[in-house]
Amino acid sequence: MFFAGSPRLRVAASLASRGRVCASPSGFTLIELIITVSVLAILTLGVIPLVQVSVKRQKEYELRAALREMREAIDQFHREALVGAQMQVNQQQGTTTAQQEQAPRNAPAQNPQGAGQGPNPFNDPRVRVAITDQTIFTADNPDRYPPDLETLVKGVDVLPITAGTLGRRGNLNYTATEAGSQDSAVPKTKIYLRQIPVDPMTGQKDWVFRSCYDAADATTWGGENIFDVHSKSQATALNGEKYSDW
Repeated sequence: MFFAGSPRLRVAASLASRGRVCASPSGFTLIELIITVSVLAILTLGVIPLVQVSVKRQKEYELRAALREMREAIDQFHREALVGAQMQVNQQQGTTTAQQEQAPRNAPAQNPQGAGQGPNPFNDPRVRVAITDQTIFTADNPDRYPPDLETLVKGVDVLPITAGTLGRRGNLNYTATEAGSQDSAVPKTKIYLRQIPVDPMTGQKDWVFRSCYDAADATTWGGENIFDVHSKSQATALNGEKYSDW
């Protein structure tokens, strides 16, 4: 039997207090750590695929933008090259630029070399200049598409399509040769591409080309000109298509 204030009672109270202190938790138990790590691992495994898809989607956007940029430059070069060839023919035939522009919109251009056998190129509102340097086109490239991408980056000499007829537009008394000898303009270099884009799928400025004379399923480039451009990547896009088919 213990009495209040007795030494035995004080010792018993002290031991009981120490027991309570030792029994209190001081951190995570092993089971709690395992559960926490498992939850973090599950969250990480769910986030990684989302990040990978986001990065892939961004690269696909960049690839489409690069292909669009190059194809627009190729088409614009082609249109202005046809006008340049037609202007040379006009000079040889003594036809004025105004006469050519006033021809019916769907009247084909008269080019003995085969270029410009479609609608009248002078009626195309997208064309304001003509490529004057026709020496860059070989006999294998009468359709006058760019011979390579470097030509689009370095640029070519161009003149306004009304050069030599400034102030005389519509005056049929002047031929292109006569007007050009009096009001000749100095050719300027037009650049169609700031630089050759990098293929985001391969990380290289290396592309697959197709000539306008190559078959749609051709696996090699004929080399006559650049009519179309594709990625070298054979990977599959998010929509299930091959990047090389874009």
